Amino acid sequence: MIDRGDSRQVCGRVRFRCIATSLVLAVFCSGAQAFPTRPVTMIVPQPPGGANDVLVRTIALKLQEIWGQPVVVDYRPGGGVVVGTQALARSAPDGHTIGLITSAHTINANVRKDLPYDSVKDFAPVARVGHYVIAMVAVPALEANDVKGALALARQKNGQLEYASIGIGGSTHLAGELLKLMGGVDMVHIPYNGSAPAYRDMLGGRVSLAFVILNSALPHVKAGKLKVIGITNPKRSEVYREFPTIGETIPGYELITWAGFAVPGAVPAEWVQKLSADAVTAMGAPEVRRKLTDSGLEPAPQPANEFQAFLRSETERWGKIVREVKFKLD
Repeated sequence: MIDRGDSRQVCGRVRFRCIATSLVLAVFCSGAQAFPTRPVTMIVPQPPGGANDVLVRTIALKLQEIWGQPVVVDYRPGGGVVVGTQALARSAPDGHTIGLITSAHTINANVRKDLPYDSVKDFAPVARVGHYVIAMVAVPALEANDVKGALALARQKNGQLEYASIGIGGSTHLAGELLKLMGGVDMVHIPYNGSAPAYRDMLGGRVSLAFVILNSALPHVKAGKLKVIGITNPKRSEVYREFPTIGETIPGYELITWAGFAVPGAVPAEWVQKLSADAVTAMGAPEVRRKLTDSGLEPAPQPANEFQAFLRSETERWGKIVREVKFKLD
C-alpha cells in the first residue's frame, strides 16, 4: 500500500528531475549553438604559398563569419606533413584546433612506420573539401610537349632525366613513380618542401620537369614560364578541359589528390558534428565555391561520416598504388 503523501512526494521528485533535466539540456544545447567560444586555430602542415593557401584562407574567413570568432591559420611545415599533423594530434581535444589533411595523410599511413601518431585513432574527420588536379609541368626549353614526348626523352636520357615533386612520399612524388612504372622509364626524383622552392629551381633552370598541384603552377603557365605536359586525373578536368590526361597516352594511369579537415580524435562527437555542419555550410556558400573553383579546386564536400568512409577507402587505394610502384621510405 502506497501512502498518498509519499506518492505526491515521489511525483514531485520525478517532476523536479524532469524540470532539472530539461534545464541541463537547454543549457547544453545553447552552449552547442554558441560553439566555438573563443578563437580557433587552423593548422596547415605545409608551407605558405602553395596550392592550399587559397583553400584554407577562404574557408577560414567564412568560418570566422559563421562563428563570430577569429580563425588563425598556423603553418607547421616539415617531415612530409608529419610535423603539422602531429601538432594537430597533440592539441587539446576541445574543438578549437582543427587541421588540414590531404592525400599525404593516407599515403603516410601506408609508407611510414615511424609516424608519431595513429592515422586513424588520433583523428576525427570533420569534412572533405574537394579534389586538386595534379599536373606534370615542364620548362619551355624541355624537348617534349606531351606525355609521349616526355617518355621518349626519358628513354633517350637513359635514367638521367630529373623530375621534381613537392614532398617525399606525397601524391606528387607517387605520381612520378607511377609514370615511371606504367611508362616503362627511369627518372631521378628531386624532392622539395613545398611548391614555392620547386618553382624557384625550375624557373632558375636547375630542374626542367615536375609533378605539382596544377593551380599553383598556373601563374607560371599563363606567363609562358612553364608548360603543362599532362594531368593525372582519370578524365579531363571540368575546370581545365584544355589539358590532356596522362591516361590518354598511358591507359589506366590515374591519380587524384584531395583536401579536408580533421580534429584530434578525442574531441566529443557532438562538437565534431557542429564543426562538420559549419564547414559544409561554409563550402556551400556561392562566393566560397566560386573562389575555390577559380583557384583550381574541384569542390566535392563531404560531412564527417562520409569523409570518414572516404578516408578508409583512400587508405586502401593508396596502399595499392604504393605496392604497385614498390615504394618505401628508407
